[in-house]
Amino acid sequence: MANAEREERPEQPAESDGTAHLFRALGKQIKVLRERAGMSQRELGLAAHCGEDLISAMERGVRTPQPDFLIRVDPLLGADGVLRATADEVREALAKARTRHPDWFRGFARVEADSLALHEYSNQAIPGLLQTEEYARAVFTKRRPLLDEQTVEKRVSDRLARQQIFERWPQPTFSFVIEEAVIQRPLGGRAVHAGQLLRMSKISRMRTVELQVMPTDRDEHPSMDGPFTLLTPKGRSEVAYTEIQGHARLITDPDEVRLFSERYGIMRAQALTPRESLMLIEKMLGEL
Repeated sequence: MANAEREERPEQPAESDGTAHLFRALGKQIKVLRERAGMSQRELGLAAHCGEDLISAMERGVRTPQPDFLIRVDPLLGADGVLRATADEVREALAKARTRHPDWFRGFARVEADSLALHEYSNQAIPGLLQTEEYARAVFTKRRPLLDEQTVEKRVSDRLARQQIFERWPQPTFSFVIEEAVIQRPLGGRAVHAGQLLRMSKISRMRTVELQVMPTDRDEHPSMDGPFTLLTPKGRSEVAYTEIQGHARLITDPDEVRLFSERYGIMRAQALTPRESLMLIEKMLGEL
């Protein structure tokens, strides 16, 4: 799935166009300005209408400050236009950053970033858009053949960068159907598992997100062929994306896309409701 980008083909290093350096430098500036303003990460998050964890990730350089965020926090931090002045450059850098993906993944990344709606079925791992930094690192650290540390960190950074889609406004609509076995697997250990469940609990409360768990005890299933994603690009018809054992496909044929859409609709009807799914996740959290 889009949460398990293929490894076989070479990628352009994240550092080669300087965007990673720019984002880390911006993160350091935000931290200095925040501390000078006497604000905690939580206080800035509340004032800027975003989470404390997002502020922390931006300051550490693992999440990219969006242009709208920079414009919004400039007066909050008394930056006197310093952060606002970087908005256009960040917007251009983000556009360039999308081309860092390998050719086989670039088409999907471009469609995903601009989609009005995204629906994902996952049966192997937590979808990439929902993964915490620690969970993503566990995914890439444990894969075989082993990746070197620099590559692991690049993959984690690129994965988290895709999650900026949750900060876009107007926000796309999202739905996720995740197999119960996936959320039961403590990938990365107990602490990582707890953090991942907590993130899913938070995201499932967003107005634009519906997250459903497919119980393992269901005796019928319309899609045993593997995970997939359905996307609705702006001004275009719905498309489907599959990524299984290193083979990626962006599917635009209407008849084939319709089959994926039909399967997804049946799965949503068979899965726990969003409320029931949240209760299950919180029950699991309470038992850790």
